[in-house]
Amino acid sequence: MEDKGTPSVPKFIEIHREEILQEWIQQLFEQYDQNSNAVTEQVFQYIANEYLNVLNHYYFHSDQDISEKAKDVSQKLVQAGWPIHMVTKSLNTFERIVFQKMMEKHKIDHHLDLLWEIENIVSPILDEVLHQYTLSYERTIHLQKMALQELSAPLIPIFDNITVMPLVGTIDTERAKRIMENLLHGVVKYRSEVVLIDITGVPVVDTMVAHHIIQASDAVRLVGAKCLLVGIRPEIAQTIVNLGIDLDKITTKNSLQKGIEAALEITNRKIVSMGGSSCR
Repeated sequence: MEDKGTPSVPKFIEIHREEILQEWIQQLFEQYDQNSNAVTEQVFQYIANEYLNVLNHYYFHSDQDISEKAKDVSQKLVQAGWPIHMVTKSLNTFERIVFQKMMEKHKIDHHLDLLWEIENIVSPILDEVLHQYTLSYERTIHLQKMALQELSAPLIPIFDNITVMPLVGTIDTERAKRIMENLLHGVVKYRSEVVLIDITGVPVVDTMVAHHIIQASDAVRLVGAKCLLVGIRPEIAQTIVNLGIDLDKITTKNSLQKGIEAALEITNRKIVSMGGSSCR
Protein backbone atom coordinates (compact mmCIF):
# COMPACT_ATOMS: atom_id res chain seq x y z
CA MET A 1 0.00 0.00 0.00
CA GLU A 2 2.78 2.38 0.80
CA ASP A 3 4.06 2.08 -2.77
CA LYS A 4 0.82 3.67 -3.95
CA GLY A 5 0.96 6.52 -1.47
CA THR A 6 -1.02 4.67 1.17
CA PRO A 7 0.76 4.28 4.52
CA SER A 8 0.87 0.97 6.36
CA VAL A 9 -1.87 0.37 8.90
CA PRO A 10 0.37 1.10 11.94
CA LYS A 11 1.71 4.25 10.28
CA PHE A 12 -1.81 5.38 9.37
CA ILE A 13 -2.95 4.90 12.97
CA GLU A 14 0.05 6.89 14.19
CA ILE A 15 -0.59 9.76 11.75
CA HIS A 16 -4.34 9.97 12.45
CA ARG A 17 -4.17 8.96 16.10
CA GLU A 18 -6.20 11.84 17.55
CA GLU A 19 -8.93 11.62 14.94
CA ILE A 20 -9.27 7.85 15.36
CA LEU A 21 -9.12 8.20 19.14
CA GLN A 22 -11.91 10.77 19.35
CA GLU A 23 -14.24 8.80 17.10
CA TRP A 24 -13.51 5.58 18.96
CA ILE A 25 -14.22 7.18 22.34
CA GLN A 26 -17.43 8.71 21.05
CA GLN A 27 -18.71 5.42 19.66
CA LEU A 28 -17.78 3.50 22.80
CA PHE A 29 -19.44 6.06 25.04
CA GLU A 30 -22.63 5.94 22.94
CA GLN A 31 -22.68 2.13 23.02
CA TYR A 32 -22.16 1.66 26.74
CA ASP A 33 -23.26 4.85 28.46
CA GLN A 34 -26.72 3.43 29.16
CA ASN A 35 -25.50 -0.02 30.15
CA SER A 36 -22.84 0.44 32.80
CA ASN A 37 -22.43 2.79 35.73
CA ALA A 38 -18.71 2.02 35.70
CA VAL A 39 -18.27 3.43 32.20
CA THR A 40 -17.32 7.08 32.02
CA GLU A 41 -15.81 9.19 29.28
CA GLN A 42 -12.64 9.56 31.35
CA VAL A 43 -12.33 5.76 31.61
CA PHE A 44 -12.76 5.42 27.85
CA GLN A 45 -10.21 8.17 27.25
CA TYR A 46 -7.59 6.50 29.41
CA ILE A 47 -8.08 2.95 28.15
CA ALA A 48 -8.26 3.97 24.49
CA ASN A 49 -5.06 6.02 24.82
CA GLU A 50 -3.23 3.20 26.55
CA TYR A 51 -4.38 0.68 23.96
CA LEU A 52 -2.96 2.83 21.17
CA ASN A 53 0.27 3.15 23.15
CA VAL A 54 0.50 -0.64 23.31
CA LEU A 55 -0.05 -0.89 19.56
CA ASN A 56 2.54 1.84 18.91
CA HIS A 57 5.15 0.09 21.04
CA TYR A 58 4.46 -3.25 19.39
CA TYR A 59 5.17 -1.96 15.87
CA PHE A 60 7.63 0.88 16.36
CA HIS A 61 9.54 -0.37 19.41
CA SER A 62 9.69 -4.07 18.69
CA ASP A 63 12.58 -4.53 21.10
CA GLN A 64 10.29 -3.72 24.05
CA ASP A 65 7.97 -6.24 25.69
CA ILE A 66 4.33 -5.14 25.54
CA SER A 67 3.06 -7.59 28.14
CA GLU A 68 3.43 -5.11 31.02
CA LYS A 69 1.64 -2.35 29.11
CA ALA A 70 -1.11 -4.77 28.07
CA LYS A 71 -1.33 -5.88 31.70
CA ASP A 72 -1.86 -2.27 32.85
CA VAL A 73 -4.67 -1.77 30.32
CA SER A 74 -6.29 -5.07 31.26
CA GLN A 75 -6.18 -4.29 34.99
CA LYS A 76 -7.99 -1.02 34.33
CA LEU A 77 -10.63 -2.90 32.32
CA VAL A 78 -11.15 -5.37 35.18
CA GLN A 79 -11.24 -2.59 37.78
CA ALA A 80 -13.80 -0.70 35.68
CA GLY A 81 -16.00 -3.81 35.64
CA TRP A 82 -15.86 -4.42 31.88
CA PRO A 83 -17.08 -7.93 30.99
CA ILE A 84 -15.10 -9.84 28.37
CA HIS A 85 -17.72 -9.35 25.65
CA MET A 86 -17.52 -5.59 26.16
CA VAL A 87 -13.74 -5.67 25.80
CA THR A 88 -13.80 -7.66 22.57
CA LYS A 89 -16.61 -5.57 21.08
CA SER A 90 -14.77 -2.35 21.93
CA LEU A 91 -11.56 -3.52 20.28
CA ASN A 92 -13.49 -4.72 17.23
CA THR A 93 -15.01 -1.24 17.02
CA PHE A 94 -11.47 0.15 16.84
CA GLU A 95 -10.66 -2.10 13.86
CA ARG A 96 -13.79 -0.97 12.07
CA ILE A 97 -12.96 2.71 12.61
CA VAL A 98 -9.44 2.24 11.24
CA PHE A 99 -10.85 0.50 8.16
CA GLN A 100 -13.42 3.24 7.56
CA LYS A 101 -10.86 6.00 8.00
CA MET A 102 -8.42 4.40 5.58
CA MET A 103 -11.20 3.96 3.05
CA GLU A 104 -12.18 7.63 3.42
CA LYS A 105 -8.67 9.03 3.06
CA HIS A 106 -7.20 6.66 0.45
CA LYS A 107 -8.68 5.10 -2.64
CA ILE A 108 -8.23 1.41 -1.91
CA ASP A 109 -9.68 -1.08 -4.37
CA HIS A 110 -9.01 -4.26 -2.47
CA HIS A 111 -11.27 -3.95 0.54
CA LEU A 112 -10.81 -7.52 1.67
CA ASP A 113 -7.04 -7.19 1.52
CA LEU A 114 -7.26 -4.11 3.74
CA LEU A 115 -9.53 -5.88 6.21
CA TRP A 116 -7.15 -8.80 6.30
CA GLU A 117 -4.16 -6.54 6.87
CA ILE A 118 -5.89 -4.68 9.72
CA GLU A 119 -6.90 -7.98 11.27
CA ASN A 120 -3.32 -9.28 11.12
CA ILE A 121 -1.97 -6.03 12.54
CA VAL A 122 -4.40 -5.76 15.45
CA SER A 123 -4.85 -9.45 16.34
CA PRO A 124 -1.54 -9.88 18.27
CA ILE A 125 -2.39 -6.86 20.42
CA LEU A 126 -5.96 -8.04 20.96
CA ASP A 127 -4.74 -11.52 21.93
CA GLU A 128 -2.25 -10.14 24.44
CA VAL A 129 -4.78 -7.76 26.01
CA LEU A 130 -7.35 -10.55 26.34
CA HIS A 131 -4.70 -12.88 27.79
CA GLN A 132 -3.69 -10.30 30.38
CA TYR A 133 -7.37 -9.52 31.05
CA THR A 134 -8.01 -13.18 31.86
CA LEU A 135 -4.99 -13.34 34.19
CA SER A 136 -5.97 -10.09 35.91
CA TYR A 137 -9.59 -11.23 36.29
CA GLU A 138 -8.49 -14.56 37.79
CA ARG A 139 -6.17 -12.77 40.23
CA THR A 140 -8.99 -10.45 41.27
CA ILE A 141 -11.39 -13.35 41.83
CA HIS A 142 -8.73 -15.22 43.82
CA LEU A 143 -8.06 -12.22 46.07
CA GLN A 144 -11.78 -11.66 46.59
CA LYS A 145 -12.25 -15.32 47.46
CA MET A 146 -9.45 -15.15 50.01
CA ALA A 147 -10.94 -11.99 51.53
CA LEU A 148 -14.37 -13.61 51.76
CA GLN A 149 -12.86 -16.68 53.37
CA GLU A 150 -11.20 -14.52 56.00
CA LEU A 151 -14.44 -12.66 56.64
CA SER A 152 -16.45 -15.89 56.75
CA ALA A 153 -14.80 -16.94 60.02
CA PRO A 154 -13.38 -13.92 61.86
CA LEU A 155 -12.11 -14.23 65.42
CA ILE A 156 -12.67 -10.96 67.31
CA PRO A 157 -11.18 -10.10 70.73
CA ILE A 158 -13.85 -8.45 72.92
CA PHE A 159 -12.17 -8.53 76.35
CA ASP A 160 -8.76 -9.57 77.59
CA ASN A 161 -8.47 -13.33 77.00
CA ILE A 162 -12.02 -13.51 75.56
CA THR A 163 -12.72 -13.76 71.84
CA VAL A 164 -15.84 -14.34 69.77
CA MET A 165 -16.33 -15.87 66.34
CA PRO A 166 -19.66 -14.77 64.81
CA LEU A 167 -20.79 -17.17 62.09
CA VAL A 168 -23.29 -16.22 59.40
CA GLY A 169 -24.64 -18.45 56.63
CA THR A 170 -24.19 -22.12 55.86
CA ILE A 171 -21.16 -24.09 57.02
CA ASP A 172 -19.68 -26.54 54.54
CA THR A 173 -16.53 -28.64 54.83
CA GLU A 174 -14.27 -25.99 53.29
CA ARG A 175 -15.57 -23.28 55.58
CA ALA A 176 -15.34 -25.58 58.60
CA LYS A 177 -11.65 -26.03 57.81
CA ARG A 178 -11.23 -22.24 57.74
CA ILE A 179 -13.10 -21.92 61.06
CA MET A 180 -10.77 -24.45 62.67
CA GLU A 181 -7.64 -22.71 61.35
CA ASN A 182 -8.79 -19.26 62.44
CA LEU A 183 -9.83 -20.51 65.87
CA LEU A 184 -6.52 -22.18 66.63
CA HIS A 185 -4.47 -19.31 65.23
CA GLY A 186 -6.59 -16.72 67.05
CA VAL A 187 -6.51 -18.49 70.42
CA VAL A 188 -2.71 -18.36 70.36
CA LYS A 189 -2.53 -14.84 68.90
CA TYR A 190 -4.95 -13.28 71.41
CA ARG A 191 -4.01 -15.58 74.29
CA SER A 192 -7.65 -16.52 74.65
CA GLU A 193 -8.91 -18.36 77.66
CA VAL A 194 -12.50 -18.44 76.40
CA VAL A 195 -13.77 -18.53 72.82
CA LEU A 196 -17.43 -17.90 72.02
CA ILE A 197 -18.76 -19.38 68.78
CA ASP A 198 -21.89 -17.42 67.91
CA ILE A 199 -24.21 -19.35 65.58
CA THR A 200 -27.08 -16.83 65.70
CA GLY A 201 -26.68 -16.26 61.95
CA VAL A 202 -26.40 -19.93 60.98
CA PRO A 203 -29.74 -20.90 59.44
CA VAL A 204 -29.43 -24.68 59.81
CA VAL A 205 -27.53 -26.80 62.30
CA ASP A 206 -27.53 -30.39 61.10
CA THR A 207 -25.39 -33.37 62.05
CA MET A 208 -22.49 -32.27 59.85
CA VAL A 209 -22.47 -28.70 61.20
CA ALA A 210 -22.67 -29.98 64.79
CA HIS A 211 -19.79 -32.36 64.07
CA HIS A 212 -17.64 -29.47 62.83
CA ILE A 213 -18.50 -27.40 65.92
CA ILE A 214 -17.63 -30.29 68.25
CA GLN A 215 -14.31 -30.75 66.44
CA ALA A 216 -13.56 -27.03 66.74
CA SER A 217 -14.39 -27.10 70.44
CA ASP A 218 -12.11 -30.10 71.01
CA ALA A 219 -9.28 -28.41 69.13
CA VAL A 220 -9.66 -25.22 71.18
CA ARG A 221 -9.60 -27.24 74.39
CA LEU A 222 -6.36 -28.92 73.31
CA VAL A 223 -4.61 -25.55 73.04
CA GLY A 224 -5.72 -24.59 76.54
CA ALA A 225 -8.91 -22.58 76.01
CA LYS A 226 -12.59 -23.20 76.68
CA CYS A 227 -15.23 -23.01 73.97
CA LEU A 228 -18.77 -21.69 74.49
CA LEU A 229 -21.49 -22.14 71.89
CA VAL A 230 -23.92 -19.22 71.88
CA GLY A 231 -26.91 -18.09 69.84
CA ILE A 232 -28.85 -21.34 70.05
CA ARG A 233 -32.38 -20.45 68.99
CA PRO A 234 -35.36 -22.61 70.05
CA GLU A 235 -35.70 -24.19 66.60
CA ILE A 236 -31.99 -25.00 66.54
CA ALA A 237 -32.22 -26.55 70.01
CA GLN A 238 -35.16 -28.68 68.84
CA THR A 239 -33.25 -29.82 65.76
CA ILE A 240 -30.22 -30.79 67.86
CA VAL A 241 -32.42 -32.85 70.20
CA ASN A 242 -34.30 -34.53 67.34
CA LEU A 243 -31.04 -35.48 65.63
CA GLY A 244 -29.64 -36.88 68.87
CA ILE A 245 -26.55 -34.66 68.67
CA ASP A 246 -24.47 -34.78 71.84
CA LEU A 247 -23.24 -31.34 72.90
CA ASP A 248 -22.72 -32.29 76.55
CA LYS A 249 -19.03 -31.42 76.41
CA ILE A 250 -19.75 -27.89 75.16
CA THR A 251 -21.21 -25.10 77.31
CA THR A 252 -24.15 -23.54 75.45
CA LYS A 253 -26.01 -20.25 75.87
CA ASN A 254 -29.00 -18.90 74.03
CA SER A 255 -27.52 -15.45 73.37
CA LEU A 256 -24.19 -13.71 72.95
CA GLN A 257 -24.89 -11.59 76.01
CA LYS A 258 -25.32 -14.68 78.20
CA GLY A 259 -22.18 -16.12 76.68
CA ILE A 260 -20.15 -13.02 77.50
CA GLU A 261 -21.39 -13.09 81.07
CA ALA A 262 -20.36 -16.75 81.36
CA ALA A 263 -16.97 -16.02 79.81
CA LEU A 264 -16.35 -13.22 82.32
CA GLU A 265 -17.18 -15.57 85.18
CA ILE A 266 -14.79 -18.19 83.83
CA THR A 267 -12.03 -15.56 83.78
CA ASN A 268 -12.96 -14.42 87.31
CA ARG A 269 -14.71 -11.24 86.23
CA LYS A 270 -18.28 -10.08 86.14
CA ILE A 271 -20.49 -7.18 85.11
CA VAL A 272 -21.72 -5.09 88.06
CA SER A 273 -24.03 -2.11 88.26
CA MET A 274 -22.54 1.14 89.56
CA GLY A 275 -24.62 4.28 89.71
CA GLY A 276 -27.15 3.07 87.20
CA SER A 277 -24.57 1.98 84.65
CA SER A 278 -23.01 -1.38 83.92
CA CYS A 279 -19.27 -1.73 84.32
CA ARG A 280 -16.77 -4.53 84.01
